[in-house]
Amino acid sequence: MHSTIEDALRGQVTGRVLVPGQDGYAEEAAGFNLAVRHRPAVIVAAEGAADVAAAVRLAATHGLPVAVQSTGHGAVQAADGALLISTRAMREIVVDASARTAVIEAGCTWGEVIAAAAPYGLAPLCGSATGVGVVGFTLGGGIGPIARTFGFAADHVREITVVTGDGVARTAGPDSEPDLFWALRGGKAGFGVVTSITVDLLPLTHLYGGGLFYAAEDAGRVLHAYRTWARTLPEATTTSVALLRLPPLPELPPQLSGKFVVHLRVAHVGEGQEAEDLLAPMRAVAEPVLQAVGPLPYAAIDSIHQDPAGPMPVAERGTLLRELTEETVEALLAAAGPDVPAPLALVEIRQLGGALAREPRQPNAVGGRDAAFSLLAVGAPVPELMETAVPAAVRAVTEAAAPWGTGGTQINFQGGALAPEEISRAWPAETLRRLAKLREVYDPANLFRFGHVVPREG
Repeated sequence: MHSTIEDALRGQVTGRVLVPGQDGYAEEAAGFNLAVRHRPAVIVAAEGAADVAAAVRLAATHGLPVAVQSTGHGAVQAADGALLISTRAMREIVVDASARTAVIEAGCTWGEVIAAAAPYGLAPLCGSATGVGVVGFTLGGGIGPIARTFGFAADHVREITVVTGDGVARTAGPDSEPDLFWALRGGKAGFGVVTSITVDLLPLTHLYGGGLFYAAEDAGRVLHAYRTWARTLPEATTTSVALLRLPPLPELPPQLSGKFVVHLRVAHVGEGQEAEDLLAPMRAVAEPVLQAVGPLPYAAIDSIHQDPAGPMPVAERGTLLRELTEETVEALLAAAGPDVPAPLALVEIRQLGGALAREPRQPNAVGGRDAAFSLLAVGAPVPELMETAVPAAVRAVTEAAAPWGTGGTQINFQGGALAPEEISRAWPAETLRRLAKLREVYDPANLFRFGHVVPREG
């Protein structure tokens, strides 16, 4: 069967068709998350929407499920035996400066969009790591460093082109396929393969931001101060705080290399003096071991969170909190503090609220708007522990915070919790029911079954 579909694909697509053992197969299957190793039956390195449509139609004809990958940051499930559509060759970006929009093909990263928009004094609403792909981030909602000011990335989508389970290329927007448009913005995977997305651009060239690193012995003091300080912040300020166990790497500053540190991140859309006045209480809590906060060109937004740029094995798990109390902080310190010998790389608390709590002008399927904070635990990138101690450690962190949770999750921070009852927590009940019904409409054969897919009804 596979040789038949390979021949058929070669006759219908312009991009490369790769099978196991062929040069380029392993490289095209690989993604950022090295803990997930795809072994698809065949890969289509799509060069455009026509390639995607042909691949989906032929997969359906030959009884193969379909997976899709751009950068692979969001990989959580191996696409073994599937037809894997790689979109990373689809890199066109068209900026309309007068309309303040960008049409972005599915293989683009946020860094590429930032570079394309910057000459016009514009910027996209991106995530904390600009090497992440635009599409996967946005379909899951998308929370970035200035999210409290502007909301989810999905709230700023104008139009999406997508190939659904019948192999038909559709344009989804407010006036065309409105139900599909609603579902794609926040419903994550399972509705089709997105080939391009049109987003709003912000008239933003600079912001005030960066981070302060505190020593391990100040962890409790900093977290307790953060929980009260965060309540005082305006929507112009987005913050997070992370417990980091950093490896002993020569490229890290000596204050951080091999150390447990607390990383306070801040991004302020406004005047620098206003930001410094807001930050003053946290500067007074303890003496930072390292700090870099000041005016930033938008292109340097990566420097706020300083997420790893290179491929690495990732196991993570997230949950949403209705509140961050004194007891919450103590529970987190007991599960992941500096005295706990856990295989954790990061435990992060992000303040939500602000624009994230409001429905956009065009309602979408994004869940979690009722949460005050998100909590994310990321395991240490130790390959031999990725299926044993690391999943247990990240689960222990989210379970420790469960008494203060909303009961929900944010789908982009879902990690490897793929059981239907786990994925279902990412949306309110009515949203979940509507998404499940739309999956039956747009993917009745369940071709798109990998990753963070809305569970089917029944």
